[in-house]
Amino acid sequence: MVATALSQHRFNMLLFLALATLAFLLAALGIYSVVTYNVRSRIPEISIRMALGAQVGDVLRLVLTDGMRPALAGVGVGGITALYLTRLLSKMIYGIGPTDPITFVAVRLLLTTVAGAACLLPAWRATRVDPILSLRDE
Repeated sequence: MVATALSQHRFNMLLFLALATLAFLLAALGIYSVVTYNVRSRIPEISIRMALGAQVGDVLRLVLTDGMRPALAGVGVGGITALYLTRLLSKMIYGIGPTDPITFVAVRLLLTTVAGAACLLPAWRATRVDPILSLRDE
């Protein structure tokens, strides 16, 4: 009887989990795509910086900072919005409070880590740019 009574809630939560996972993957892919596009459009600038003596760490810091700034802003705004929307989901959550601090911190750390990982590959590619070849193409 308990399984029958909870089946609708279980289905709703599984559907919510599937959609949240899909949104999470799309967000990571979107961050990666935007950062990759920005890096590719800034290849001449990065080449000039490297030709003038910028180190690999400088280029990595430049690309990671430019990629993480909007991601961190999104995590901040999303966290504040999530606090306000917990009232709507409080009837569907079992076993934890709607504003469980461990869950909020874990999700924010996970999103920040994924954003950093999505920025890392384009940043690494930017450090592998040969300044002479890319400036010659321009």
